Amino acid sequence: MTYDLYFGLAAFAFVSSVTPGPNNLMLMASGANFGFRRTLPHMLGVAIGFTFMVGLVGLGLMQLFDLWPPLYTVLKVASVAYLLWLAWKLANAAPMGDARAETHPMSFFQAALFQWVNPKAWAMALTAISVYAPARDVASVLVVAAIFGAINLPTVSSWTVLGQQMRRILRDQRHMRMFNIGMALLLVGSLALAV
Repeated sequence: MTYDLYFGLAAFAFVSSVTPGPNNLMLMASGANFGFRRTLPHMLGVAIGFTFMVGLVGLGLMQLFDLWPPLYTVLKVASVAYLLWLAWKLANAAPMGDARAETHPMSFFQAALFQWVNPKAWAMALTAISVYAPARDVASVLVVAAIFGAINLPTVSSWTVLGQQMRRILRDQRHMRMFNIGMALLLVGSLALAV
């Protein structure tokens, strides 16, 4: 891989990781609802889970889509259904401080597993491997995964920090409820861009 390709890959990883999508919107909502420290497992699950996903896509999963194209449709249907369910849960989440609030942030494993039904994560992984590791040799795939891993955690963390800062504005339950509904609508809107 040439330096130009490294730079291009790093730029692609940064732009695709920092722009709005299901992960970033959910991290912002979690930062607002639970704060940075309680959202840390969610952030690590996104970063490590996505890095692992890129590696597996490059080392063989992409061939499944090449061999059986209807798998794309199955993935899209599962992704849309799960994201709609998550949006409903987010919109109906009880604000912190509410007596009925039994909510908690997404765990590391939930966030890592979420990558497998996240349409933006699939688009990012498939594009990264197709463009930057087209031969799908182990060394190239691991470089792509490592660069994404190094860039993904700081960029997704910035969304949690943004949510945490918004928490200062969203002090009463009514405003937090409106924020959660807005985040749920944006999450549903992100489907239009990813599917």
